[in-house]
Amino acid sequence: MSETLADGRIRSGPAVTPGEGLAGSEWPAKVAQGVEDTVAIVHDRVVRPLLIAGRALVFGLVAASMALVLAALLSIAAIRILDVYAFGHRVWPADALVGAILVAGGAFAWTKRTSSKAEEA
Repeated sequence: MSETLADGRIRSGPAVTPGEGLAGSEWPAKVAQGVEDTVAIVHDRVVRPLLIAGRALVFGLVAASMALVLAALLSIAAIRILDVYAFGHRVWPADALVGAILVAGGAFAWTKRTSSKAEEA
């Protein structure tokens, strides 16, 4: 752009007024907003599902280990109670009864299984 000075001379070059240029433009805010939007999209599509899967895995492992410990403690308690109160301090009948109950539970679970060949057909 050219500008006419008071003495009649013409000055060429861009006319810069205060507030224009890099400091006064909107691009820093637009770039910051674009970065923020990109990070939010990546978080929603990648990070959040990974966090949910990780939490499910950890909580599942904790629940499975607690169930295993509970099953062991209940078996021990059942054997102790049967040993003391039902079979007169003889351990083998208590072991046999608890073992039979566990085998019956396993046999029931075995009958409810499905083979992979039946699912494919």
